[in-house]
Amino acid sequence: QVQVVESGGGLVQAGGSLRLSCAASGITSSFYAMGWYRQAPGKEREWVAQINSGGSTNYADSVKGRFTISRDSAKNMVYLQMNSLKPEDTAVYYCNVPYRSTNYWGQGTQVTVSS
Repeated sequence: QVQVVESGGGLVQAGGSLRLSCAASGITSSFYAMGWYRQAPGKEREWVAQINSGGSTNYADSVKGRFTISRDSAKNMVYLQMNSLKPEDTAVYYCNVPYRSTNYWGQGTQVTVSS
């Protein structure tokens, strides 16, 4: 059974940094993408960043240049380094692992950026 667990959220002042981690268990292959989404209060969930099995990355325009996604395939971990945080980055951040035709999600971790 695949499980996805995020950690690392918290409260930070604008301009600060946070690093989110995501651990995926129950996966027997390293050939899959991993990604991050976020959902702010009253808004739909939006895609933030993705990294494929080869290490290629893509970012939403709103975070490009500030966020960095990385992964440790041997540990089935993905990370999101968030720098120069803005109040509009406040949201619940979710890790997404599409694996064998199923989208697996974690429970989310809250990131709050104060102005």
